[in-house]
Parts: sequence; C-alpha cells; structure tokens
Amino acid sequence: METDSDGDSWRVRPALPALKLTGAALMLLAGLMLGADDPVRLGLAMLSAAALLGWGLRDLLVPVRLAADSGGVTVVAGLAGRRRLPWARIERITAEARAHRGLRTQLLEIDAGDSLHLFSANDLGAPPDEVAARLRETRARAIGG
Repeated sequence: METDSDGDSWRVRPALPALKLTGAALMLLAGLMLGADDPVRLGLAMLSAAALLGWGLRDLLVPVRLAADSGGVTVVAGLAGRRRLPWARIERITAEARAHRGLRTQLLEIDAGDSLHLFSANDLGAPPDEVAARLRETRARAIGG
C-alpha cells in the first residue's frame, strides 16, 4: 500500500511482472528447443509466451490496481483503463475467503451495484481483509459516518 496526501493506492507485487516475463522467455526457449521440428508445439509455446508477455507488460504498465481518496475509489477497468467510483455508488466492501481443492484464497469485493470489482492479494500487494478495512475507514471519514 502507498499512502500520500491524496489517499491510498494498492499495486501489483513487484515480483509478479518479473516472474511472468521470465516465464514468457522460458516458454519461448522451451518451444524453440523442443518444438523446432513440430510447428504445432512451437506455435503453442509461442502463443503461451505471448500471453505471459502481455500479462507481465500489463503489470508493468498499470501496476496500481486500486486507489482510494475522500471522493471514492479508482479501479482498473479492462486492460489498462480506469474507472472512478464515488463513495455514494459503492454498496458494499468485503473480503471474502474461499476454500477450493485445499487452497484458501481471499478476494476483495467492491460492489458498486451495476458492477462488481474483485481483487486478489497479488493484485493489491496486501491482504484483502486489511485493504477492505482501510477502504471502510476512508469511506467513513469521507461521508462522515
């Protein structure tokens, strides 16, 4: 989390883009080494590498996934867009924990009525329950309640 005079912001953990870009390079290298004689295998490796590259570049170009200030929150929309949600439009802020196949994950949910925005700990660089608590505090100060 980053805090300044304008508010708080949460960003992708710095190691994630590096891992994704390294994975893209390794996938391409594996495709070239193992699929040189097989165009399908090489094509799949290149497609996988391109997807990882795009995913990693998005994290580098748009690292801040969520920002909050006295006026509301700004969330990432689409690949690199932003959407501003005033506090009055936000109906609910929760951190939901789910267990699936032995793994426990937690997501921050921001319900704005017509849209639902979900963020993982990797998106935020912080535990979603802590971010939810901070957002609720900021909202309470902003709307005076």
